[in-house]
Amino acid sequence: MGGFFGVISRKDCKYDVFFGTDYHSHLGTRRGGLSFYDENRGFQRQIHNIENTPFRTKFEADLNKLSGNAGIGCISDTDPQPLLVRSHLGMFAIATVGLINNAEELVAQTFAGPGHQFMAMSSGKVNTTELTAALINQKETLVEGIRHAQQVIDGSSTILILTENSIVAARDKLGRVPVLIGQNPEGCCVSFESFAYHKLGYQDYYELGPGEIVRITPEGVQQLAAPGEKMKICAFLWTYYGYPNSNYEGKNVEVMRYRNGEIMAREEVKNGTLPDVDYVAGVPDSGLPHAIGYANHSHKAFARPFVKYTPTWARSFMPSNQQMRNLVAEMKQIPVPELIQDKKLLFVDDSIVRGTQLRETVDFLYKRGAKEVHMRSACPPIMYGCKYLNFSSSNSEMELLARKMVQKIEGDEGQEHLEEYADSKTARGQCLLKTICQELGFDSLGYQSLDGVLEAIGLDKDKVCTYCWTGKE
Repeated sequence: MGGFFGVISRKDCKYDVFFGTDYHSHLGTRRGGLSFYDENRGFQRQIHNIENTPFRTKFEADLNKLSGNAGIGCISDTDPQPLLVRSHLGMFAIATVGLINNAEELVAQTFAGPGHQFMAMSSGKVNTTELTAALINQKETLVEGIRHAQQVIDGSSTILILTENSIVAARDKLGRVPVLIGQNPEGCCVSFESFAYHKLGYQDYYELGPGEIVRITPEGVQQLAAPGEKMKICAFLWTYYGYPNSNYEGKNVEVMRYRNGEIMAREEVKNGTLPDVDYVAGVPDSGLPHAIGYANHSHKAFARPFVKYTPTWARSFMPSNQQMRNLVAEMKQIPVPELIQDKKLLFVDDSIVRGTQLRETVDFLYKRGAKEVHMRSACPPIMYGCKYLNFSSSNSEMELLARKMVQKIEGDEGQEHLEEYADSKTARGQCLLKTICQELGFDSLGYQSLDGVLEAIGLDKDKVCTYCWTGKE
């Protein structure tokens, strides 16, 4: 995924950009970057690897070297950014959030003309933000260039551009991620997460529509291109990615998660599938609010049989070795033996992607004396890798737990019936639940329905992207 934050102000804004960007650290773990414009010093930029050290720690020392009344920052799970670009459109810094599926094709088309080149990253691939900038620069104005880039990109592209006198923000053409603007007496900010600017003293000012392009100055917002009518905002913003106190399209993340858990429990009570358990618990951290909602509606006691120990384990710490990753995941889990020994437990997780960590969690609980472990997923089975935001991406969709189990059950034939397997009311859906229970050691398993997730979000289903569950655009 990735996140961004920008400020343009009548005063130096480096601390607002620094802290605002840091508040997006939950959205990425690989790269962080800051860029500022100062009338005397021009453009400045710093980019760091944040895989083993948090953003704030990495960039704190850089603040003495940076200044400006305008700046942007980003957290990225993919490319180093923001990038500084010099072209016929002028000098600017650019950051993007999205995914370009046809990058190689677009690079080849760009190379077809004379005099073009791209810097290769260590992976040998082209930086997709650089590619986006190259596409923008093919047109005569920033607005025309942004429109062109978003039109030819297969995937999604939300763009933030810092110029000498403004910040230009462009939400993806289908609005897959939010772009929100805050305002204080000194100027304006632009953000992925609304809470980031609330904590810095900005008030809600404007939310871009899908495909909308605006110019932001200290005085306010000027619309450069009107929003489109069609929207496909990512449902996972509410179920997993989004920070609890953020709002997207007027819908709060934490409230959605409580409601989502309540709906899951409501349906289990109605269907007679609610197990007799001692405690309902959430898989930390994003599973907790879903579990609270579930516990409240089912009238089962909520508890935390284990907690995450994070002070010395940065979220971004991700060893390359799978065995080491599993060890680190287990070391973060600190049990409360009195809430596990001889207890029947029901856990709610935000989602089940590959299932590796859940298997470790179940083993962890049984080794400490749990009598039963029931699992509930706060969203439907993930059947497809995300084409738009780099969520649940993998080398193969067969790495996804649900797809892997379908293959185990029915082979290639089963891949033709994924819609049935995703529906727990069908025979194939029930078979999938039983197979996953056997594979991961659950006493029972339940998935939230697609209708349940959409009800919890509270937006029209046509405005929400559910591709990873349905495979439908």
